[in-house]
Amino acid sequence: MRTITIEVAPPEINRARAMAAFAGEVQGEFICFPTYERLATVMNPKRVEIVQTMMGQGALSIREVARRVDRDVKAVHGDVQKLLQTGVLEKTDEGRVVCPYDEVRFNFGLRSTENAA
Repeated sequence: MRTITIEVAPPEINRARAMAAFAGEVQGEFICFPTYERLATVMNPKRVEIVQTMMGQGALSIREVARRVDRDVKAVHGDVQKLLQTGVLEKTDEGRVVCPYDEVRFNFGLRSTENAA
């Protein structure tokens, strides 16, 4: 089972994870965002729906993805392009798109803005 964790993490966490990986420690697969706001703009509800719809379905054309999520092909194309850039989806040699993950986890916390420095 292949799992990816999409998280909000400061650069120090990413550096520590990279150093551990260089030392031979398995880290798993992560996509990190510096803020929740950035994560939310990239992984909005329509894009999450695309990812969930594609998991376990193999390689699909963008037209087929649009049909499955009942949306306009042009809009889905834009969302798929953003998901490809982010690394959540991959493109096959044949030009189709695939979600290579069996599970997507989200990891972030929220704090009171009153306590922010």
